[in-house]
Amino acid sequence: MTHPLLALAPEVSEALAFGEPVVALESTIISHGMPYPDNVAMAREVEQIIRDGGAVPATIAVLSGVPRIGLSADQLELLASDPGVTKVSIRDLGHVIATRAHGATTVASTMRLAALAGIRVFVTGGLGGVHRGGADSLDISADLTELGSTSVAVISAGVKSILDIGRTLEVLETLGVPVVVHGSAEFPSFYSRSSGFPAPLQASSVDELAAMMRATWDLGLTGGIAIANPVPEEDEIPAAEIGALIDRALAECTERGITGKDITPFLLGRIVELSQGRSLTTNIALVRHNARLGAALACAYAALPASG
Repeated sequence: MTHPLLALAPEVSEALAFGEPVVALESTIISHGMPYPDNVAMAREVEQIIRDGGAVPATIAVLSGVPRIGLSADQLELLASDPGVTKVSIRDLGHVIATRAHGATTVASTMRLAALAGIRVFVTGGLGGVHRGGADSLDISADLTELGSTSVAVISAGVKSILDIGRTLEVLETLGVPVVVHGSAEFPSFYSRSSGFPAPLQASSVDELAAMMRATWDLGLTGGIAIANPVPEEDEIPAAEIGALIDRALAECTERGITGKDITPFLLGRIVELSQGRSLTTNIALVRHNARLGAALACAYAALPASG
């Protein structure tokens, strides 16, 4: 049974009741990750990719204080265009529900709500992590601690390249989170296929990933699985090229005194400007790519024989 505070869309509720594949999607990427109207177009396209892949999409958000698992077209439009939608991580969930506000869920809060609904596969763009300079500031995303405690497989194009990837991988190791790269020996860096760090684990097929999910959770190992899916080669921005733009955007962020949860939206938006839109094109391409893998993985996991 799902949690009584959750409101499930009919197609999501039916799919879960019959053990059919469902893929969770976050909503911060809609409200804070891309400009309007590219964001709503992307959200609708990604949902269709998942349907075409044989699974049911479940975009997650809090609307008027209600955690919703699966959104209507009008609700997607609201998230994409209403400037009053706040960015909601784990610490914010209780407040936004109590005040009956609108909230777009981050990776961390989407993971928790997906798990409460009984969804095992979640697709996003990039993971949060340790911010550059995080050794001093302790600015570390709740995405990491949530991966350490919530049993959902999270598909991304790697850690966002605006972050400290090496320290992020170290924290995930400390938290006992399996980090597996699909189809590559190198860990990706969001806009780029390379990061300079080797893949902690590798998987060559969707069936292997599904078997890994089953084995991990059948052992009683609580926590998520971070699945890195490198952006397609034809869509990537080389690491050296995007790195120079990131350094410039980070310097501007420091100059303006931007801190906390405002850092990531500012940096992603500024990088779109500095790259003359190229980073947005890559961002959309990698989300599409992740959605295809997510649908295939949800189907493969649902098709596994019952454990025990």
